[in-house]
Amino acid sequence: MTQAPDILRIAIAQLNPTVGDVAGNLAIAREARKDAARQGADLILFTELFLSGYPPEDLVLKPAFIKKCRNAADELAQDTSDGGPGVIIGVPWRDEKTGLHNSIAVMDDGKITALRHKVDLPNYGVFDEKRVFDAGPMPGPVNFRGVRLGIPICEDIWGDLGVCETLAESGAELLLVPNGSPYYREKLDVRHQVAIRQVIETDLPLLFANQLGGQDELVFDGGSFVVNADRTIPVQLNQFEDSVTMITWRRGDDGWVCDSGVVAKLADAQECDWRACVLGLRDYVNKNGFKNVVLGLSGGIDSAIVAAMSVDALGEERVRCVMLPYRYTSDESLKDAQDCANALGVRYEIVSIAEPVEGFLSTLSETFAGTDDGVTEENLQSRARGVILMGISNKFGSMVVTTGNKSEMSVGYATLYGDMNGGFNPIKDLYKMQVYGLSDWRNKHMPPDCLGPSGEVIPQNIIDKAPTAELREGQTDQDSLPEYPVLDKILECLVENELSVDEIVEQNGFERATVERMEHLLYIAEYKRRQAAPGVKITKRAFGRERRYPITNRFRDRA
Repeated sequence: MTQAPDILRIAIAQLNPTVGDVAGNLAIAREARKDAARQGADLILFTELFLSGYPPEDLVLKPAFIKKCRNAADELAQDTSDGGPGVIIGVPWRDEKTGLHNSIAVMDDGKITALRHKVDLPNYGVFDEKRVFDAGPMPGPVNFRGVRLGIPICEDIWGDLGVCETLAESGAELLLVPNGSPYYREKLDVRHQVAIRQVIETDLPLLFANQLGGQDELVFDGGSFVVNADRTIPVQLNQFEDSVTMITWRRGDDGWVCDSGVVAKLADAQECDWRACVLGLRDYVNKNGFKNVVLGLSGGIDSAIVAAMSVDALGEERVRCVMLPYRYTSDESLKDAQDCANALGVRYEIVSIAEPVEGFLSTLSETFAGTDDGVTEENLQSRARGVILMGISNKFGSMVVTTGNKSEMSVGYATLYGDMNGGFNPIKDLYKMQVYGLSDWRNKHMPPDCLGPSGEVIPQNIIDKAPTAELREGQTDQDSLPEYPVLDKILECLVENELSVDEIVEQNGFERATVERMEHLLYIAEYKRRQAAPGVKITKRAFGRERRYPITNRFRDRA
């Protein structure tokens, strides 16, 4: 009988798979396993549904896709016949008796030695796993080279089904948790609390391995960590950075203890938000095969911050900025756009929209006869800009980056088929005042893994001046909306916290008529948001996957 080891070396694979790229994900896994072998690891732990990419959504309903994932798992298992590290990896798995599962496969000695299926399928927020997966049975520990490992999968440690307690009661010595936990502001603190709660309840140490990378609107920030049975955190990996990091566990009289290892200095909320926006944009562009991006640079704060994020994500050589002036574009805006482009080092050009706008107005003159100029004519300017940017996109294969913030998208202060055009919006889930705050932060900091220059990348005048769409003479945003600090607070109450009008008025002292008007604008803009480009999720209530309201909706919170 083989004596149980007293030392176990586990490599944490905090890596960036791509949904649907089974062959590519398998190649990443194989290279990571080689890296783990060089480091002397006994076992490498990958994240949730690594071979398929996460979340695969309805892809798992295609039998051909499940078969491809199964074949990849078999190939990776065969690799373990070389005597190197064993593997724990996430894979969708169809069992003829119990159905389709979100599973992990344990691989050693050239074969799959165990399977475990996720028990607690999340069905809230951005998750709807009950739609495509069947829940697995309560798991027992897995014997890996003499060590009894409990392997709860992501939500199995977040929910209240008692998965971890069951594993502890049935003899697990360690809890290894593969996760696909997406980012929102200050999410890492929440993960720590969840993990520590399970450590307290089971008296077992826990390794939390989290995925990295952007997938449509979700960003996975990594930040994997270990909690020992004494509630200390001896290992904390960086957020937003891929790595294969080996950690050493030692068996003592009181069970397994992880040696102190990498303990990253955690970033503050603004750095995390910035890096989430950059990573989400970078992966969306690269994983979807775009060579470069183009955006309209207006001289305003939103397009400036998006330009800076684009350069940080892709490098200056892959970003093209276009100023699209009309008669209401000020000299100040022209200078600010030029200064921003110079600071970022991007390709920059000026394309006047005068001819197309006048052409539209001429074409529509008989149709519009006898009416007053107003929002329709203003929107023609925005739509002319959208058409030109889409033309550049079609001609050169550049993805248009959209530049609208969450404040504007909340109240419909955006033009369909105009400034809402584009493939992806990195600031979609940032309110206007957060845009200002992050712009100021980026001018003072150089984030890791960002490709742009250091120093002032967003001219200070853009941050200081009053925001305006410049669609008519002397226009400012506050002609139509409350001051942004007030607007953002009202929207935070309505969107993030689902407060009633009464509660908002009582807690903040805002005028009831203003709150009611913003609530009305929020509801009637739903049809616009349904047609908006996807964008990075930053808050707990992002439009799109997370906040789902009906378009046809007559509810208003009135007495």
